[in-house]
Amino acid sequence: MMLSRDVLPARDPHIPVLLQPLLASVAPVRGLWLDGTLGAGGYARGLLEAGADGVIGIDRDPLALQLAAGWAAPYGGRVRLVQGNFSDLDTLAGEPLDGVVLDLGVSSMQLDQAERGFSFMKDGPLDMRMSQSGDSAADLVNTAEEGVLADILFHFGEERASRRIAHAIVAARAVEPITTTARLAEIVARCLPRPKPGQSHPATRSFQAIRIAVNTEFSELAEGLAAAERALKPGGLLAVVTFHSLEDRIVKRFFQLASGQEANANRYAPARSDVTARFELVTRRAVGPDEAELAANPRSRSAKLRVARRTAAPYMALDPADLGVPQIVKKGRR
Repeated sequence: MMLSRDVLPARDPHIPVLLQPLLASVAPVRGLWLDGTLGAGGYARGLLEAGADGVIGIDRDPLALQLAAGWAAPYGGRVRLVQGNFSDLDTLAGEPLDGVVLDLGVSSMQLDQAERGFSFMKDGPLDMRMSQSGDSAADLVNTAEEGVLADILFHFGEERASRRIAHAIVAARAVEPITTTARLAEIVARCLPRPKPGQSHPATRSFQAIRIAVNTEFSELAEGLAAAERALKPGGLLAVVTFHSLEDRIVKRFFQLASGQEANANRYAPARSDVTARFELVTRRAVGPDEAELAANPRSRSAKLRVARRTAAPYMALDPADLGVPQIVKKGRR
């Protein structure tokens, strides 16, 4: 089902990535849905216009809920806004759900606000907290042990020069605390070769890793997937959009284990007979953006969509380690 452009105005700060493939995968849209990463509300409005009876919008960022008050008003009681983490979505929802959608990572509106400290493109305080509470990126960068910093950069950002960058950060903070995005980006950039035309900024992976650590994004994801399994009715749908290879790996692994489709030498092998499937795969492979979406929204380049349908099988807890969630051993602070 194609939506009118009037539904999602061009002035919106966030363009919902893979919205049309998502709606096509879960059609017909019915019942009560939960958007666990509300942001600017693109997915929530898309679901409402496609036929959802109601949407519960959850976001840990209070700013997202403030902005939502405006666009949600015309929908009346069809929208319920809740501040919290999607890792608690089953408790926050308070009732069984027909669908859950999760759009992972940082939103465009967060990146565009220099004072939130998510981006090296605009100088601002080194913050990166989605909830605007708790320890900030500056707290992490200025107090974590060098080995812990290196592990975060490597495991969360897949940064090959993690040890070199961690050493440079520790040396720099000994002279003066690192409190701005510009200074951190400069420290990281000095550790890496100058980028060639078309390559990303040298600090991209490091900023990504630190943001993930500050917001405990990978553990939140594992808990959120489990919460969705608990909350969904039999036949309910879970749709997840990722932007990071490690995020997608966790989601893929969760769906493999929950559906009995564990990876093996023969990818065409049937589900194991000794596993009771708690989900059935709707998208057999990750869905990416088409050329039209890439042209309209370059941010969609790394996006992947995976969708699965809940069965009537009872919930079963999974160990985050089985999902490939990186484990960072915090040896202490100094």
